[in-house]
Amino acid sequence: MSVPEPLAPRPTRKRPGHLAREQVRSRRAGPAGRARPVAAAILVALLAVVSAGCASFDRALGQQEAVVQFSENTPDSVRLLVRRACSHIPNAVPEPLPTDHLASDLLNNVRYNVSSASDADMARLQVCLQKFRSVVGIQFNGPSGS
Repeated sequence: MSVPEPLAPRPTRKRPGHLAREQVRSRRAGPAGRARPVAAAILVALLAVVSAGCASFDRALGQQEAVVQFSENTPDSVRLLVRRACSHIPNAVPEPLPTDHLASDLLNNVRYNVSSASDADMARLQVCLQKFRSVVGIQFNGPSGS
């Protein structure tokens, strides 16, 4: 038995005015064809940056704080005493004091981060703060700033 010969490739017919497939592919892969993957990579990188920025923005918007307001002429020593006395409340963390010693950093209000505090934790904080006569108000600022 003889081995059949492999089939020869069919000759391509060339019509006048038509390009061969290889020529069409090479034209598509020209400058415009290479720009698409680059544009797609830039778009993906841009979306990654925007989504990361939105995540940190959302996290910042989710912060809640309790701002303790004091009567006029309350000395800083009393403000610090109030801050320290109520720092044991769960999930009501006193915000750090400024460390650069600028005049704008004078202690006016005491702030607690209550982002993860429950209603009961905030009530405990309020009861603790009301023990001090120099405390005239407590303002709970939510994610919308109110």
